[in-house]
Amino acid sequence: MDVVVTGIGLISALGNLEQTWRRSLSSQTGICLRQPFPELAPRPLALIGSSPSALRTLVGRVAIAALQDAALEPPLTDCGIVVGSSRGQQAQWEKLARLNQDRIENWLETLPNAAAIATAHEVGAVGLVLSPMAACATGLWAIAQAFELIQTGQCQRVVAGAVEAPITPLTLAGFTQVGALAKIGAYPFDCHREGLALGEGGAVFVMETAESAERRLARVYGHILSFGLTADGHHVSAPDPSGRMGAIAIKQCLERSGLTPEAIGYIHAHGTATQLNDRNEAQLIQRIFPQGVPVSSTKGATGHTLGASGALGIAFCLMALKHQTLPPCVGLSNPEFELDFVTEPRSAMIQNALCLSFGFGGQNAAIALGC
Repeated sequence: MDVVVTGIGLISALGNLEQTWRRSLSSQTGICLRQPFPELAPRPLALIGSSPSALRTLVGRVAIAALQDAALEPPLTDCGIVVGSSRGQQAQWEKLARLNQDRIENWLETLPNAAAIATAHEVGAVGLVLSPMAACATGLWAIAQAFELIQTGQCQRVVAGAVEAPITPLTLAGFTQVGALAKIGAYPFDCHREGLALGEGGAVFVMETAESAERRLARVYGHILSFGLTADGHHVSAPDPSGRMGAIAIKQCLERSGLTPEAIGYIHAHGTATQLNDRNEAQLIQRIFPQGVPVSSTKGATGHTLGASGALGIAFCLMALKHQTLPPCVGLSNPEFELDFVTEPRSAMIQNALCLSFGFGGQNAAIALGC
């Protein structure tokens, strides 16, 4: 059963879907030096507004935008919901901890499934609601789950993706402690990369059967072909240096999609600009795609939106397929690795794209898309 995407709702530090696409093609970045918390040093961050956003606000914006883009109106009572977030309502919990309250009002709204429940409210869905959490692979995991729900006939239509509001004192302190945060900017795959820059944002998609889309004469961005998901079981944060399970995830994805490595015309890399991720990911791509394939990471433009980053990556892939244009790897000027990096917008005749995500705990995810 063919699964297609008929609507995209996206928000990032660069704006909505069209603004983010256009500004990334112009090599603009939403990352700048900010100090949202006076007790912490300034850091390069990709904020949507002048101060950290609320998760519920972002969820509402992307959910409504996705439905409008798909020419659908709520309530969609029979629509499945699969929306994840790696941090969830952590900002709210930190605020409550600082206030030292002994009674929490509306505590149900602070649970980890808040993004999925909020999406269900916006969509008017009363059926299946899932809230995956797989660190920075959350977005791809959510889309993979939605794909399976449609493939198995459990749902004809699913709103799926991930949303993140990760700019909190604890998140900044934690990433600082492990030495993963940049001090100046994000430069994926660059010799002088210094770490990631946290960003806010999210993307959700209206996914449905091709028959459903055809019946209502819906515009189709592209097809979700299949996925691969594995875990390293190696370390709480560092990837397995052998890259074995990451390679298996990619190969599973290609085999399930009926594709050879040569059929992939573009790879949207995880590309966090950290030393370990970029090195391991570059080696994986070199090993599985020795013939060469255009590669870019858009985190130099949007920042690293953690659990939502894979969902943003899927949106970039779909826009690349739609416009037959590859987005540049913003911030990359001196590549450390011998890959075909896209450093300027590139016109290309592509039929298939691959989106990769890798998360703490050894989470590996790959999704293949086609025109």
